[in-house]
Amino acid sequence: MQYTEGKPGRVFIVRVDHDEDLIATLTKFLTDHKINNGYIRFIGALQSGQIVTGPKVLCLPPDPNFESFSGGWEVLGMATITPDTNGPHLHIHASVGKGERVLTGCLRGEIITYIVIEAVITELVGVDVQRESDPVTGLCLPVLKHERSP
Repeated sequence: MQYTEGKPGRVFIVRVDHDEDLIATLTKFLTDHKINNGYIRFIGALQSGQIVTGPKVLCLPPDPNFESFSGGWEVLGMATITPDTNGPHLHIHASVGKGERVLTGCLRGEIITYIVIEAVITELVGVDVQRESDPVTGLCLPVLKHERSP
């Protein structure tokens, strides 16, 4: 286990509008406001996108199982914000649902908003986090300064 400690900084309420790309819009907002650490909670609806619903088989590195959705789905999600070499990195997990079908996982690629997404962004200050490539998983994982003592 690794950990870092910090405190809440600024808090923003952000509205992402119909036809806007959720990830691109939030990333631009984070960049414009120089937010590199924090978290986002959001609710609303999505027109379309892709979600990773786990690996195709249980192995490392994982081969992601992508599911596409379209036609207006309700969404409830959270994201972590950590710095990466290109600026703020979003790791977004959400549940999307339409009728009796529900998908839960990691949102990826172009995620288009339907009507509105309401997001609350909480900046974290004083934390020591970086993203680094992990050779075992093949993923860019957060690396936190402190480790638990044995």
